[in-house]
Amino acid sequence: MSEKITLIKPTTERQQDYMAFYEEWIESGETMVPWVITKAPTDFQAMVRELLDAERGIGIREGWVPDSTYWLLRENDQTILGAVNIRHSLTDFLRNAGGHIGYGIRPSERRKGYATKILELALQKAKVLGIKEALVVCDEENIASWKTIIKNGGNQVENFVEESGNVVKRFWITC
Repeated sequence: MSEKITLIKPTTERQQDYMAFYEEWIESGETMVPWVITKAPTDFQAMVRELLDAERGIGIREGWVPDSTYWLLRENDQTILGAVNIRHSLTDFLRNAGGHIGYGIRPSERRKGYATKILELALQKAKVLGIKEALVVCDEENIASWKTIIKNGGNQVENFVEESGNVVKRFWITC
């Protein structure tokens, strides 16, 4: 990948770029991943503040853990390609079906290697957070995602079956 790709923290200066990213997800009708991109950006400044506060454990829901959100930016055209959310620790729920890292690439930019890159960069951020091994999960039917996880060193462990019957593949990756 010859283009400059980087993770950036959410910032109000990127509102126009983020809105294009967000609107593409909405128009696609697909499930928005990671969960943080489901936050309505109607009050963009408040949304960004909430994302940054969560990293410091401010204002998070009871039973939740601090998490860091980053946007994957292609620098040459300032396009936000994806988003990643890194949970600083694991609850029982996250240990089964959420993992440390959730990421997603906007629909028009898939199959170009960006998922592999966002996970690679997220693992570096996780290491800085003190996470030695990161749990990364995906639905069993999401073949592209589990191939991405394996490319980044994922070692599969026992699957988790949700009440709905959905099978969650679970992988540990050394940071």
